[in-house]
Amino acid sequence: MSRFSPVLATGLAIVTTLALSACGAEEITPATGSAEDPVRIGVVNSGDDYWTTFSDLAEEEGITVELVNFSDYQLPNQGLTDGDLDLNQFQHLQFLANYNTATESDLTPIAATAVYPLGLYSQTHDSVEDIPDGGEIAIPNDDTNQARALLVLQDAGLVTLRDGGSAFSTLADVLEDESRVTVTPVDATQTALALQDVDASIINNDFVGDAGLTSEDAIFSDDPDSDAAAPYINVWVARAADADNEVFQQLVEIYHTPEVEEGVIEASGGTGVIKDNSAAELQEILAGIQEDAS
Repeated sequence: MSRFSPVLATGLAIVTTLALSACGAEEITPATGSAEDPVRIGVVNSGDDYWTTFSDLAEEEGITVELVNFSDYQLPNQGLTDGDLDLNQFQHLQFLANYNTATESDLTPIAATAVYPLGLYSQTHDSVEDIPDGGEIAIPNDDTNQARALLVLQDAGLVTLRDGGSAFSTLADVLEDESRVTVTPVDATQTALALQDVDASIINNDFVGDAGLTSEDAIFSDDPDSDAAAPYINVWVARAADADNEVFQQLVEIYHTPEVEEGVIEASGGTGVIKDNSAAELQEILAGIQEDAS
């Protein structure tokens, strides 16, 4: 007859089971993109229909995403730096470079989305050639858009910028003796209203529709494939340590499916031009911008 107590055996079994369960709980962590650990993506336009399409397609691939919407453009990068987000998708390379430089961060682009050409509009002239010498052009006065607007005007042959211009050009870089027009900076929200008082205005895409205009009304816009437009490629951004995350790469592929891309272009009023630059290309462009900023 065994001297091993059934009661003791039962107690040992319970202790062993609890120990194994506790050990398993410590070792098992939710997978990135699971329902328990969704990929949190910072955006500024979560109401656009293409994000619903994107989220549904990701779910079909077994990836749960959570869109975190922001109204302040300064917050999605800080949220990513702080670990509150896994990715963000709202900015172009120039904006990212400004953030990284100012905060000594290493956020990195992992894929391109689109470029949104910046257009020159006029109520009185049908072409750039019709703008008279000495004419007045209104441009946005914030640093990022002002520099880009000056590059657009240079491409149009209306101004000449010192040293060929850059993503950091200012009004001080306009060579007046070599330029056809004068340039007046105004708040970006006022560039469309300024049309009634100037020969032409550079108007951000965000305000084109509100002004009763379409991209087809532009008498000139920058070439989305030009070197000058490279800093304005919009990108998916991750922390540097997560740049090669396989789940994130799957999400990039889903974003570039025809269904989502069509929605992106539609949401832009037809102005968006989809880009497919590699991560390496984008990181090289970013490094160049950051070097110019330092």
